[in-house]
Order: sequence, then structure tokens, then C-alpha cells
Amino acid sequence: MPQARAVAPGASPATPGTQQTMEETVKIVILAGGSAATVFALAPFATAARNAGHETLMVSTEEMVPYIAGMGIPPVAVTALTPPQYMFTDRSGAPVPPPTGPEDEKLFAGRGFARLAAASLEPLDALVQVWRPDVVVGGALSYAAGIFARRAGLPYVRHAWDPSETTHMDAGAVEELRPELAQLGLDDLPRPDLDIDICPPSLRPEGAPVAHLMRWISVNKQARLEPWMYTRPARRRVVVTSGSRSSDGPVRERDLAFLRGLIDAVEALDGEIVVAAPEGVAADLRAERPELRAGWIPLDVLIHTCDAVVSHGGGVTVMTALSAGVPQLVIPQLSHSLPPAVRMSDFGASITLPPAQATAQAVRTAVGDLLDKPGYRERAGDLAREIASLATPADTVRVVEQLVER
Repeated sequence: MPQARAVAPGASPATPGTQQTMEETVKIVILAGGSAATVFALAPFATAARNAGHETLMVSTEEMVPYIAGMGIPPVAVTALTPPQYMFTDRSGAPVPPPTGPEDEKLFAGRGFARLAAASLEPLDALVQVWRPDVVVGGALSYAAGIFARRAGLPYVRHAWDPSETTHMDAGAVEELRPELAQLGLDDLPRPDLDIDICPPSLRPEGAPVAHLMRWISVNKQARLEPWMYTRPARRRVVVTSGSRSSDGPVRERDLAFLRGLIDAVEALDGEIVVAAPEGVAADLRAERPELRAGWIPLDVLIHTCDAVVSHGGGVTVMTALSAGVPQLVIPQLSHSLPPAVRMSDFGASITLPPAQATAQAVRTAVGDLLDKPGYRERAGDLAREIASLATPADTVRVVEQLVER
């Protein structure tokens, strides 16, 4: 374990204005997943670590390098695998059958993220030979982080990237990673030395593990802004989104169908609709509806001009709306997104409609309630204040530093 960092005589690591020395610098490697949302979720901690003077690298797939670099964080690519490859093919490249139900979906997801981990381990072992970190921080489903940290004898921090109970997927990961775990003499995933959670306390599930609770800071890939994007309109504004995924084939068609249905349902209300979507998907929508405001619009900017959000229940979308105190209609597209959505609804800050119940009339009624009944915005504001009261990413970096100082 690395030794405590030297501090100049008479100085303290927390003394304002104290200049760090080379001995104080911690080397932090952060493992994101294979999607833009995971990069956005981990970027605030990574930025805070760099601002504190620590050497910080973020590891992910080739596809995510532009997103990481766009956050101002040094990227390292460890695999060229894409989500369709590690989710829908096994290690040999053979196709795997899709999940058949909610419980199978969790195991399926765990196995897929575990295959991403397995493909990342050899490059990570090579990295440690030339750039040895002092601590490993991994996203909630970045299963390579714990194994890599155990192999290298380093502290391991698990960082939640949304309010979902992703540990329900761990059983699938254990199945897939049995060879790698056996090499370490383990029959389960390595336990983290520290859990960082970004879920506000009022929405944490019963029995959630002890964790350091960190304030959610909304981050998105930025684009050139037009004044309407950061200005409140005269009419009420509803943002419709299916998240940051940019895919081809069936997933793309599914996202388009989802967004078309929401637009048709919401447009009857007296308000303005904005569609936040990857440019490829948005271009198709604009071709159909030239008057529609649709495109890659940074949600962290747009959210402060909105009166309601209608979404698929993705973690970054949900947390961005929560932190801004904007009420939401959540139509979960994945089973693990349903429990946190229900907890938000039970709190009174949102409405949840399972896909089978999300008829055009049900969506229209729910959005109308979000806009017309002030209780939803009041409860959403309560959660926003709760989030704002949590430890900042800078505070959290100091907690992680203590793992190195042991």
C-alpha cells in the first residue's frame, strides 16, 4: 500500500492556498463503462481529482475516447468492443440469446458488463507496468476495477453512476468472471474499500449498503448553444428524451418509435416540446417534423428552462432532472430502471408508467398533472435541495485520498 504523502513542515493538506508537492500527488485511474452516460456520471469526480492536483486517467473503450477527452480528462482505451458486441456476443464472438424476462435481464446485463471487464484486464495489467496508480475508482458495473485493484494490491472505490440497484446484476458477472475470480482465490466479486453513492438519501432503497453520499453534478457533452436553449420560453416547456445512446439497427428504431409516441402524446398539451437526442436520431425526427426542436442539446443547460421531463428512465437523465428540481414522467425501458422510478413516484416528485401502461392518453394525462399540480414540483425541489446538501466531488476526493494515506 502506498505510504502517506509528505507534507511541508507547518503545512496541512487542507490548508487553503497550500501548493501541492510532487510527494502529495495521488495517481488515480477511473474505469468508466462503454457508454457516454457512464463517462458523464464519473466526470465530476475525475475533474475534482485533477483540480486537486492529482494525476488522473479515465479508462474506457475506443468509442468513448472522444467523450472523455471532451470532458477535459485524459482518456485511455483498453478495448475496441462496443455495447452490441459485449452484450450480445460471448467471448468467442458467438451470439448469446436475449433475455426472456426481468430477472433474466439483470443476469444478462451482468454477464455483458463482465465480458467488457474480461476484455479490459490484460490492457489494464499492461498499464500498471508503466503507470502505477495509487487507487482504482470504478463505475458501478465496471467489474474490471475490483479485479484489477486486487491483482495490483491497490485500494478499490466503487462509484455509482445512477440511482439503480446495479448490484442485482452482480450474480451474472460472477458467472462470467469465474476464471478470473478463481485466479485470485475468490468466489465472489471483490468488495470495494469505499462506496460512493449519488442517490439522495430519501430515494435510497431499504438495506442499501453504507456509502459516502456525493452530490450529483450534471455533466453532458457540450454543443454550441442558441439563446433559446438557456432561456425560459413564454409557454411551458417539456423535454422528451431517450438518453445519449446513438445506435443503429433495432435499438435506433426502438428509440425513434419511443420518441415519436411521446411527441404525439404530449403535443396536444399547451406547451413547447424539445427533443434531446443524438444527432442521428434527431435528424430523422426533424425530417419528419421540420418545425420540431430536436438535436444534441446539452441537458444540463436545457433542464433549467424546463417544466417537465419525459424519459426512458436513464440514470443521467433522471439525476439531471432531480438535481434541477424538475418533475418527471418516467417510462422505464429496462427493468433495473423501474425500482428507482417507483421510489421517486412514491416520494411525489414524479410519475412512473410501465411501458405496457404508457398509452398516448396516459402519457398526456401524466404530463398534464406534472405541469398543473404544484405538488410535483415542490417535492422535486425537496430532492434537489437534498442533493445539493451532500458532499461535493472535491470533498469526496479528500475521502479517497485517505485510502492512500493508510
